[in-house]
Amino acid sequence: MLSSIHHTPRLLRFPLKVKCLHTIPLSSAATPTLPPASQILTIRKSLLAGDTSAVELAHTFLSRLRRTEPHLKSFLHVSDTALREAEEIDRKISNNEEVGPLAGVFVAVKDNICTADMPSTAGSKILENYRPAFDATAVRKVRQCGGIVIGKTNLDEFGMGSTTEGSAYQVTANPWDLTRVPGGSSGGSAAAVSARQCTVSLGSDTGGSVRQPASFCGVVGLKPTYGRVSRYGLVAYASSLDVIGCFGSSVADAGLLLHAISGHDKFDATSSKREIPDFTSQFISQDNLESKPLKGLRVGVIRETIEEGVDPEVISSIRGAASHLEELGCTVTEVSLPSFSLGLPAYYILASSESSSNLSRYDSIRYGNQVVADELNSLYGGSRAKGFGSEVKMRILMGTYALSAGYYDAYYKRAQQVRALVRESFREALENNDILISPAAPSAAYKIGEKKDDPLAMYAGDIMTVNVNLAGLPALVLPCGFVDGGSVGLPVGVQMIGAAFDEGKLLRMGHIFEQTLQGCSFIPPLVADEFSS
Repeated sequence: MLSSIHHTPRLLRFPLKVKCLHTIPLSSAATPTLPPASQILTIRKSLLAGDTSAVELAHTFLSRLRRTEPHLKSFLHVSDTALREAEEIDRKISNNEEVGPLAGVFVAVKDNICTADMPSTAGSKILENYRPAFDATAVRKVRQCGGIVIGKTNLDEFGMGSTTEGSAYQVTANPWDLTRVPGGSSGGSAAAVSARQCTVSLGSDTGGSVRQPASFCGVVGLKPTYGRVSRYGLVAYASSLDVIGCFGSSVADAGLLLHAISGHDKFDATSSKREIPDFTSQFISQDNLESKPLKGLRVGVIRETIEEGVDPEVISSIRGAASHLEELGCTVTEVSLPSFSLGLPAYYILASSESSSNLSRYDSIRYGNQVVADELNSLYGGSRAKGFGSEVKMRILMGTYALSAGYYDAYYKRAQQVRALVRESFREALENNDILISPAAPSAAYKIGEKKDDPLAMYAGDIMTVNVNLAGLPALVLPCGFVDGGSVGLPVGVQMIGAAFDEGKLLRMGHIFEQTLQGCSFIPPLVADEFSS
């Protein structure tokens, strides 16, 4: 039984149907409470049955994108070939040719992941109009599976930020409340899935950049184990921490996208050679669920994540999620990770140090914007001063300082020692538990501009997620409830953390969790009218 966490009263007490906690009225139209279906599987079934066509789907998504994009600003670039690609899929189906598992699925790609047919700016002026000569491995695999890249999404410059306010081009809004941030740095990818501008999307996660925006936008975010997905074609921020992750409106969609992009890549020496399991085998239909479908699984609630400094409503939602898991058969206890609070400063030292090295390549000689100068130093200095934003410059300076002679041992070396402690604490906790859970962020989405001028407060928002990157572990975030946001309820996500390469267990638990959470609709008011029937 859950020892020191107080149970939140159920609003319903039917077997396997736990009422969504803190349900706030969303809008008069947002009434459906059925479990989220897999859009990917629904699209494939409809296409093969002839109930719809890829071209019709393309018009639907592009029409919704055009209607919502002026409000959201999720995209930096929209594909001009999506309709032609959809026509090709329809041609193959009409000729009984084989189509891939992502055929007709519209995929948005974070703009720090290279695409050969669209700009890849990493949200920075220094890469304005840069068009790579190749697709990132993850993008190539999406295309090989029949997926259609609908566009490139906005982000904090080079992934350095937690709000998507740090983009050099525009500020993305949260589909639940246009006055609030969508999270970051993958805020554009999260907002696009939340507003159904695409089916699924790719993001990158260095310290929580998939999981925190998933929580803010009420979607599923999956950060895989370091090495599960090739980083080839991902614009490097901190190479020992960066991973490409997945967004979907359901756990099944995030898992199906992960399956499509996983695997060893000869172009990335850090990619794992482990066999890719069949993630789809973890998805159990609601009709086939046993009375205690998660019986025997041990879940640890990380004590340090539900203490002072976390919004009480967020804590209540996480306690409710823990109670939900307990009702599904899990044994739930609290666990303590004493090194948890040390992860945040260690992360920022390591990430800044690696970024100072990675970003040294942007000299404006081979690619990128270039200022006019008479000599080399002025060319380098002027191009970088004009091309990089203030946050990127600050992190480069922080990293250069930490790596400099006389400070290396005091900062960088010590941060690596803390990283080892974090890994060991997770290893011990996961020896006694199958899954660890925590909030994905200390609060729900906050107002645009609220923390922009307070970098320390903004960095503190990453405390729930950075330790997972330091340890290289997989984590899944999925919506578990709402907090009061005034005129609208704001979604809250629960973070589930697993052992290395144990994404299958996370997906199984997450899939059952979302199927049995009743009374919640995670479709934002911006598009709720389209899904009200």
